[in-house]
Amino acid sequence: MCLGYPGKIVEIRGEFAKVDFGGGVVKDNVLISLVDAKVGDYVIVHAGYAIQVLDEEEAERTLELWRELFELEGLRYERAQEGAREV
Repeated sequence: MCLGYPGKIVEIRGEFAKVDFGGGVVKDNVLISLVDAKVGDYVIVHAGYAIQVLDEEEAERTLELWRELFELEGLRYERAQEGAREV
């Protein structure tokens, strides 16, 4: 299954960014060359690539839907969030 997950860019170094996915999960090497993004932007990340820039409201709405889905499935949000990004 392919999933994209929203996160906030906290630092940019060339074509790579540090992205905060919330819950203490930060990925340091997200490739951002496919999007026009800056520090503070939310992006959808799939397989280590930022593939779309989102506005903050849309990102928060998406994150809330993920939280609700995990709660319905009886999963801890933070644990599932970490696993989704390790794939």
